[in-house]
Amino acid sequence: MKKIKYALIGCGRIAPNHIIAACKNGLEIMGVCDIIRSRADDILKHIPNDYRKRVKVYTDYKTMLKECKPALVAIATESGNHYEIGMACIEAESHLIIEKPIALNLEHADNLIRKAREKNVRLCACHQNRFNKSIQKAHEALENGMFGKLFYGTAHVRWNRNQDYYDQAKWRGTWAQDGGALMNQCIHNIDLLRWMMGDEVTEVFAYTDNLNHDYIEAEDLGLAVVKFSNGAYGVIEGTTNIYPSNLEETLYIFGSSGTIKIGGKSVNKIDEWKFDSCKEEPEVIKAKYIEEPPNVYGFGHNPLYEDVISSIMTGKEPYVNGIAGRNALELVLAIYKSAKTGQKVSLPMRDGSTLAFSK
Repeated sequence: MKKIKYALIGCGRIAPNHIIAACKNGLEIMGVCDIIRSRADDILKHIPNDYRKRVKVYTDYKTMLKECKPALVAIATESGNHYEIGMACIEAESHLIIEKPIALNLEHADNLIRKAREKNVRLCACHQNRFNKSIQKAHEALENGMFGKLFYGTAHVRWNRNQDYYDQAKWRGTWAQDGGALMNQCIHNIDLLRWMMGDEVTEVFAYTDNLNHDYIEAEDLGLAVVKFSNGAYGVIEGTTNIYPSNLEETLYIFGSSGTIKIGGKSVNKIDEWKFDSCKEEPEVIKAKYIEEPPNVYGFGHNPLYEDVISSIMTGKEPYVNGIAGRNALELVLAIYKSAKTGQKVSLPMRDGSTLAFSK
């Protein structure tokens, strides 16, 4: 079988996870691109020696698209550039993996989804934690009705980001290119909460604040209550203020006949597993579905790439498609809007952008 031609745009903090997943899944890496040439050069060390020299390095993604003609592109640039680059890739008829968030503007997210459909291009939002063994097991329990009536779920991201982190990349924490703790650090868990609780949100009320990072524009704390169309509720807590380092990322789901808590560095460890109808011993499940990643990015990129390749080959939608990416974006923007107005926000939202929250 002919290898799928692949290219990576953006060679920063998360890029090694993408290039390693591309290698593991047998993609033909044609080019890597970053406006800072040294970062693009540096990412090559993650590519096996036998064909590293054949990979071209670019600082202009448009030139790379024209010369390499990749069938699949991963976009891992600053968030504010996802839309423009994504549209260019779709126009070039390249399938896409876009790092979170899919965009910073709901209209832009809708345009990406629409254009991908027009061009028959697969569009995947990189919410890789959906592929965690613990998350897959929990979602299986949901699909099997093991929770009974869903009461509520909670998503907690209690992390630390200091000034050095923001100084490394000036776009971080800005409304034009990023957003705050909820959009950057917490959106993966927000995606999981929404997905697990049935996806359909009707109402949000929230507070956000900047308590400890006066050198960024956006929030370092977000607190929200979410109402779902199935009658269940959600609670979101996200912050980068935890002293002195990352504490936890957890997801709880509570139902009439089931309770789970998933924790660990990136929600990859089942801490509580209690069901009326479960035939397996909880301790056996906890041992079977645990992963120990070296960092908060987890191991999800590899199975996500595997799924996208399958999607390209079969024509089916990716497991985490563009609509999933839009849903996560919409919920964060709804939280921002509620915090700014002091009012409940109804969903679905037709429009919204991080730029609306700049002072």
